[in-house]
Amino acid sequence: MAGANGWATTDDQREVSFEDFADELVVLPDHTTDDTDAGWGERASNNDDRLLADRPPHWD
Repeated sequence: MAGANGWATTDDQREVSFEDFADELVVLPDHTTDDTDAGWGERASNNDDRLLADRPPHWD
């Protein structure tokens, strides 16, 4: 409902459309710096070779 001047009288009655910039709107990032080694103050490392070498005997 709009008031006499055409504006909504309260925020509860106001409709906001995000369609124009919905693709650009980032509420929360997909990845934070705490998810990385650098975020924990460590160097980036690749553990794949060690994990492949430590395969259990029954996998061979």
